[in-house]
Amino acid sequence: MVSNAVPLTDSPHAIEIPEIPTLSALDLSRAIHARQVSCVEVMTAYLDQIDAVNPKVNAIVSMRPRDALLADARRADDELLAGRSRGWMHGMPQAPKDLAATTDIVTTRGFRGLRDNLPPEDAIVVARARAAGAILIGKTNTPEFGLGSHTYNAVFGTTLNAWDQRLSAGGSSGGAAVAIAAHLLPVADGSDMMGSLRNPAGWNNIYGLRPSMGQVPAGPAPEVFFQQLTCEGPMGRTVADLAMLLATQAGDDPRTPLARSGDGSEFAAPLIGIAQGARIGWLADLGGHLATEPGVLDTCEGALKIFSDMGCHVEAARTDFDMSRLWQAWVTLRSFLVSGGLQALYDNPVARDLLKPEAIWEIETGRALTGAQVFAASVIRSAWYQEILRLFECHDYLVLPTAQVFPFDATQHWPLEIAGRTMDSYHRWMEVVIPGSMAGVPVLAVPAGFGPGGLPMGLQILGRPRADRALLELGHAYDLAQGFTARRSPLVGGCKNSRSKQDCLFPDAGKRSAP
Repeated sequence: MVSNAVPLTDSPHAIEIPEIPTLSALDLSRAIHARQVSCVEVMTAYLDQIDAVNPKVNAIVSMRPRDALLADARRADDELLAGRSRGWMHGMPQAPKDLAATTDIVTTRGFRGLRDNLPPEDAIVVARARAAGAILIGKTNTPEFGLGSHTYNAVFGTTLNAWDQRLSAGGSSGGAAVAIAAHLLPVADGSDMMGSLRNPAGWNNIYGLRPSMGQVPAGPAPEVFFQQLTCEGPMGRTVADLAMLLATQAGDDPRTPLARSGDGSEFAAPLIGIAQGARIGWLADLGGHLATEPGVLDTCEGALKIFSDMGCHVEAARTDFDMSRLWQAWVTLRSFLVSGGLQALYDNPVARDLLKPEAIWEIETGRALTGAQVFAASVIRSAWYQEILRLFECHDYLVLPTAQVFPFDATQHWPLEIAGRTMDSYHRWMEVVIPGSMAGVPVLAVPAGFGPGGLPMGLQILGRPRADRALLELGHAYDLAQGFTARRSPLVGGCKNSRSKQDCLFPDAGKRSAP
């Protein structure tokens, strides 16, 4: 991982505090290091935005006291005055997802039994954000143990959509997605097992990346060999911001034997935006296999026209793989991993009584499995990976919606049916994300626009194995071509599109390159 310190200058302050949360993360970093804005001013602006908006959405939880945060910001300013920068995130507020361990902020994982949990060690992504200069202000909300793509729990309550506070924000990185969309954070970390970096990104009109397996080391954790479905990754309002956060998160760690080698520096290099001639395969609803709410596919197909306008070749893609077998393999592997991780709580009668029904279902399903069933599921997963490789012989990228439904009523735990088809489990409605999760390939969620009811939807773009950088280049080109993110959440209020003012302060801002 890289810290990417930025050269210091003595430029005078030039940015009004209310405008600070409208800056991209990269432009905010430049402004801090150019002394156009102080770290105290940055912290003040973000805390004011959080005070005004967070009560409406419940995205950030376990907030640290304002005076402590301002004291941290003053120390960050003092370091810059002394000519020292810890990295590109120097003085920037961050709130790790509440699944990520933080030594000085409670890590509840959305579970009542962990209300006072202070882990002995930071998660790797948290430690790397601190090392890059970030100031931790609190945590972002998540469903209990990250289970379910709807962010609610019995500790903090429900996180609400940045576009309509009657509706779900998605999950499990719902708090992170809403915090970015509502300009409560410049960028945020999240994690993804079953679309947790993708569904909330699509539902909140931002970007989320599920990196290649092993690209971002997860942990430290008691078990480091079997956990191959979950990964950590970045979220942001631009692909360039997202790539820079990935540069901080990525890189080998000897405590995680499945991590990829390298230091993440490949993601810090400025993105060019390569798209011309790319072959885009549209998988749609997998030949009718997926139940899909009316309007979802039409909205996504409208966004696909942007790729065509960029010079890409967009065509229908199909697979003859038995997706029912893939789903059953997914259920087996997921329950196997979840049950193993939560077995100690289940075996404790007091803790078990606090678990939500979906967690108990996962644990009991996993405990009933045999070793032969788990191995058979892994064989099916392996066959799917070979099928993905076959598809990539004809296509450079594969595309699916980020969800099968638009955001639903936040008081509902999960959709019981889609387009007349009953969902047989609490996560069946998110089946659209498992092709990427089971293949372990990088998947970028990008905004796809707004459906008939005015609600956001996204596209998942699956890249070739370990081709995260190429996927980000395509995403960057799309980011510069699309106009969806110019439309901001109503929660941002009277803020105008920041590009007009940023272009005056930072003439190269439109390039969205690394500092």
